[in-house]
Amino acid sequence: MTRAVLVTGGAGFVGSHVCKALQREGYLPVVFDNLSHGHRWAVRYGPLEIGDILNTQRLVEVLWRHRPMAVMHFASCIAVGESMADPGKYYRNNVTGTLSLVEAMRETGTRKLVFSSSAAVYGNPLHLPLDEDHPQAPVSPYGASKQMCERIIADFGAAHEFSTVALRYFNAAGADPDGELGEEHEPETHLIPLVLEVAAGLRAAIDIYGDAYPTHDGTCVRDYVHVTDLAQAHVLALRKLDTGSGSLAYNLGTGSGNTVMEVIRTVRRVTGRDVPVRVAPRRPGDPAILLADGTRARKDLGWSPQYTDIDDIVRHAWRWYRGVRRGVELRSVRNTKLA
Repeated sequence: MTRAVLVTGGAGFVGSHVCKALQREGYLPVVFDNLSHGHRWAVRYGPLEIGDILNTQRLVEVLWRHRPMAVMHFASCIAVGESMADPGKYYRNNVTGTLSLVEAMRETGTRKLVFSSSAAVYGNPLHLPLDEDHPQAPVSPYGASKQMCERIIADFGAAHEFSTVALRYFNAAGADPDGELGEEHEPETHLIPLVLEVAAGLRAAIDIYGDAYPTHDGTCVRDYVHVTDLAQAHVLALRKLDTGSGSLAYNLGTGSGNTVMEVIRTVRRVTGRDVPVRVAPRRPGDPAILLADGTRARKDLGWSPQYTDIDDIVRHAWRWYRGVRRGVELRSVRNTKLA
C-alpha cells in the first residue's frame, strides 16, 4: 500500500521537487497549498488539497482524509527583504501557521514532521563553515520566524512525542534535470533566476549589492545547493524519522561557495549571452561569506549531493527557463518587463 505524505507548500519551488522525489521512492505526496505563491502546474505527483495553514480545521480535515504517515512543511513566506518591511506577515504566516499545523497534527495523531528551515537562523557567522551548533542570532524577521518555528516543533516533540527533522537550507538553486519543474517566484528575489532574466533580455542589468567585500573579487560568497539534492535530503530525513522520536536538525549545503560575480560569469558562459552589471550599495545584514558544514547530514542521513558544480546548477535552471520562454508551460515570467 502506498504511504501518503502531506506536503504543505508542495506547489512551490522546493516543495514540488520534493513531491517528485517522494513519488519516485514509492510515496504518495498529498499537496496542501493555498496557491498564493505556489503553482497548480507544479502539482504533478499526487492530489492537491487547497487550503491555508492558518486554517487549523481545514488541516484537520485533510489529515483525517488522507491519514499520512508524516508531514513535510514548506508553506512559508521566504523573502528576507520583504520580512524587514512587513514583519507581521512573516510572524503570522510562518510562526502562527506552523503552530496551526502541529496542533492539527496533534489532534489527528500525526507524529512525524520534516520542516523546511533555513541557514538564516544563524545570522552573521562567527566562524566558517557554519555547523549546527553555531549560535543562532537571526538578523531578519524571516530568520527569526524560522528559528521560532524550530522551537515550536521541538517543544511539541518533547511534549507530545513527535519525531521531527529541521533541514536548514543554504541557497536553494537550479531546476529539475528532467525539465519538469523549476523556479518561479513573483516577485523574483533569487540571484540565479534574476541573472537568467538579464541573459534573456527581460532585465537591463543585474544589480550587485556591494563589490568591496573581503572576498577574492569583492562580491559575496554563497553556498548554492541544487534543489534536486535538497529533495533527496528530505526523503532521507523521512526515513530517519522511522528510527525513533526526538528533534533533529541538519544543514543542507555543499560546503563550497561561489561569489556573485562567479555566478554571473557562469551564466554568461552557459547561455552565451551578455549580462550587464550595475553596482548598488550593500544591503544591511548581508554577510560576506556563508558556507555550510554539511558533515552531520552526510553522516546521519547518508546524504551525498550529486550536483555540486555551479555550471550544472545554472545549466539546469537555464534549460527550465528556456522551456518557459518557448511556452512549454504558461508562466507569469512572460509578462516581466525590462527593469
